[in-house]
Amino acid sequence: MSALRTTYEFTLPRGYVDDDGMVHRTGTMRLATARDELEPLRDPRVTGPDDPRLTVLVLARVISKLGDLPQVTMHEIEGLFAVDLAYLQDFYGVINFGNQAEFDALVQAQMGTQLVVDQPSPERTPAPETVAAAPPVIEDVVGEAVVESRPTLRHAVEELPRKNG
Repeated sequence: MSALRTTYEFTLPRGYVDDDGMVHRTGTMRLATARDELEPLRDPRVTGPDDPRLTVLVLARVISKLGDLPQVTMHEIEGLFAVDLAYLQDFYGVINFGNQAEFDALVQAQMGTQLVVDQPSPERTPAPETVAAAPPVIEDVVGEAVVESRPTLRHAVEELPRKNG
């Protein structure tokens, strides 16, 4: 007989910056209960199941630890950088509705992501092995001009669809 795993550790891509300027990147999220998804719908500030505030309320309920913060509330979730909020939405979806392979892939993808944390000074250049490969350049023809753009991983913060069954 194996025990059900109900808590999962995560590391945010950027991290939450508190009022004192401290960065909190590691945390713990627990599996959601039916109440965690239903109670926020009763909040008068939530206008419906597509209201972005719903995500904030649910995450504030299921994140049990974030760095050294004494508790995680809506205030902290609302203060996250967009990339961290997107990561937590994906993390929530995978631990609650995904399988082990999807969990492993998400954690592996996050570990391989290198975000710009600060601007390097001219005399401090990263070693070649730490520089992430640039995404391919896509050329779009707009009128007669060629416009170069680089694809992004996400176009917007969005929730992962739930799997039925």
